[in-house]
Amino acid sequence: MMISIKYRPEFLRLYSKLENELQKEVKEKVILFQDRGNHKMLKVHKLHGRLKSRLSFSVNYKYRIVFEYIDENIASLVTIGDHDVYR
Repeated sequence: MMISIKYRPEFLRLYSKLENELQKEVKEKVILFQDRGNHKMLKVHKLHGRLKSRLSFSVNYKYRIVFEYIDENIASLVTIGDHDVYR
């Protein structure tokens, strides 16, 4: 079953500020993320510390998307950015 995606306002605000090419790359990775079979390739991993209830996956070498599961088949994309999103 495919994962449904919800977008938090912070994610949408930050996404809108990205360059067009990076936005295209983000869209591609979100589509891949919806299939759990791609999670290893996207390096989906649990976060620690103050973000311990959230997970993250890679867009590229620099950018990450932080998300949380609302339920087993729905993920909410919380924020996007470089490694500073973990702070």
